[in-house]
Amino acid sequence: MIYGYLLFLLAGLAEVGGGYLIWMWLREGKPAYWGLIGGFTLAIYGVIATFQSFPTFGRVYAAYGGVFIMISILWELGVEIKLLICMTLLELSSV
Repeated sequence: MIYGYLLFLLAGLAEVGGGYLIWMWLREGKPAYWGLIGGFTLAIYGVIATFQSFPTFGRVYAAYGGVFIMISILWELGVEIKLLICMTLLELSSV
């Protein structure tokens, strides 16, 4: 049971983290290696999902859907907001 939860967590972090790195590369002008690492991370996400004990592809991805929504919200709170706060403080310090 814990193994399954750990797989959900790892896959969710790989999916959201990989997508974030590609977003930062294409939308925010980060170096190309961010996109490469993001693509590799997304590939790892696809592999992690195969380790689940669910009998069919559809059941695995339906279950992941809820987990990914939760991880995406936590990512927003943990990564994006901290980044926004840091950027705001840097802008204020340069005024």
